Amino acid sequence: MKMTLSCCLYLAMAFFSGPATIFALAPENEVTLHPTTWLGENKITAVHLPKGRTRKLYFTLKKKADLMSVTVSPCAVPIEWSLAVRTLKDKPPKKSHWTSKKSMPEVWWKGSGREVKIYTYTGNAVDTYTGPAYAPASIYILRLKSNERDTQVSAYLHEGPGPSGVFPELPPDPRVHTLGVGMTSVTLSWAPSSSVVVEEGHHGNRPYYEYCVLVNPKHNHRSLCAVREGSKKDENEQMRPGKELKKDWWWNQPDTSEDNESSSALWDNFEDPGCVCKDTESVCTVSDLLPDTQYYFDVFVVDKVNGTSVPYTGTFARTHEEARPAVMPLREGQVKWVNLNGDASSQNGERSFRFKPRGWQQNGLLTMHTCNGTGKVKVTVSTKGQELTTQEVGHELAQIWLHGGPSYLIQLQASHSDKSRSCLRMQASSAYHRRAVPVFPAMLQIKSFNRLRTCNSVTIAWMGTEERSLYCVYRRQIPHGSGKHSSTDRCLDPESRPASERVLCKYFQELDPRRAVTTAVISELDPGVLYVFDVYLMRRWGLPIKYHSKTLRTKSEC
Repeated sequence: MKMTLSCCLYLAMAFFSGPATIFALAPENEVTLHPTTWLGENKITAVHLPKGRTRKLYFTLKKKADLMSVTVSPCAVPIEWSLAVRTLKDKPPKKSHWTSKKSMPEVWWKGSGREVKIYTYTGNAVDTYTGPAYAPASIYILRLKSNERDTQVSAYLHEGPGPSGVFPELPPDPRVHTLGVGMTSVTLSWAPSSSVVVEEGHHGNRPYYEYCVLVNPKHNHRSLCAVREGSKKDENEQMRPGKELKKDWWWNQPDTSEDNESSSALWDNFEDPGCVCKDTESVCTVSDLLPDTQYYFDVFVVDKVNGTSVPYTGTFARTHEEARPAVMPLREGQVKWVNLNGDASSQNGERSFRFKPRGWQQNGLLTMHTCNGTGKVKVTVSTKGQELTTQEVGHELAQIWLHGGPSYLIQLQASHSDKSRSCLRMQASSAYHRRAVPVFPAMLQIKSFNRLRTCNSVTIAWMGTEERSLYCVYRRQIPHGSGKHSSTDRCLDPESRPASERVLCKYFQELDPRRAVTTAVISELDPGVLYVFDVYLMRRWGLPIKYHSKTLRTKSEC
């Protein structure tokens, strides 16, 4: 009866006083119950770190343990972690009316014990603390925090001296060295790991350890977890908008004090992250790379049994540029003949020249045209690393104005659509006191007048320009019975033609383009003979402009 009355009185007090009364009845050195995560010995524990939140893991050591080591492996982002020890002066009582609801770190937490921080670290590399054990009645607290974003880490506790054997060993020099760099390949080497060497000496079967070489064009990685997380991030970015990846089941799990074997197994399960070399040899040649590209190389020693890995200090290298054709100088006023092969696999399909104009203005004029069939040539002109123009040049004369730099790189490339050889004729000249390209005639046709044609003379006319220029007329007799050869090779220089074919040269200028027409009477011809007449516009800068050939026959009877 007294027992029942006491219980009723207690419940009544709790009802009217609220929860604060219940906690007031608890011993003053107890704290509120929270889930506790224990760090087990010789077991890799996976921990999820929400951004900005500190996670705590607790552990104690055996009485005979004099040394311990704690290894923390971050994933893709830097973390902060610290190790502290709390020594309890008084042993907890064996019985308490709240003991069934409390875990050991929560009992007498506010007692007379003191907490000492023994180690701190900030970074994204695998780090290990090794030190002596404290008093037997000590509880160790491992605090983990990520300030950048949600991530995951793994923690491992080892008691006693010597290595744990769970993580592979690194050599005294853990750097990755570059043996050779090519245009599409890089050869790497590194000092062998003692784990791989020992394992090769004792096991003749399938190896437990191997090297994994990774390459990427962004940056080096400090762990295989970072590699996998980067791959998942790339896959996430490639997915359609609104479609989400299914996260691992343990990602959003609440903190628990249970040591779940399947969670550790899931974390430790080693999956190939895309190793370009996976072997026990400490040398690797990475192939199929792009020319003139910087790559980052990482080497990991992998324990395939425990699913752990340790990184070497990565390196980077830039592949060589593609072989480019030699750049030839283009002299002032030089008429250059260039033969190009239309086959894309041939090195003769590209040529490069450099022209340096004279004078303080640094301006120039580049003129060019092809000399065979319908083949075209792609011309790219650049200065100071900047492209000025790109155009296709055919049989019509093209003019390119050079300005803005002390020298100009002229790159020629044959059209791949035309497999035949292309012959290009070009000339570059310094343009003193000019601000633009010379004006072309409105038409390049030669007209004739039938009424003015006689037995020994013909009259022709052509369009000129508003600039004062020299025009030269040439004639060529077509032998009887040889057929009509109505055109002259456009790449035939006037200076290379026989002097007997030149009829006259005269200067002409007309400021009104509509009236810029000049004529010439060619006499001393033979009756009834077929002639080909050519007109050339001779210029101070650039190649001569050749008008279209005109074929005329003198009258047989007058």
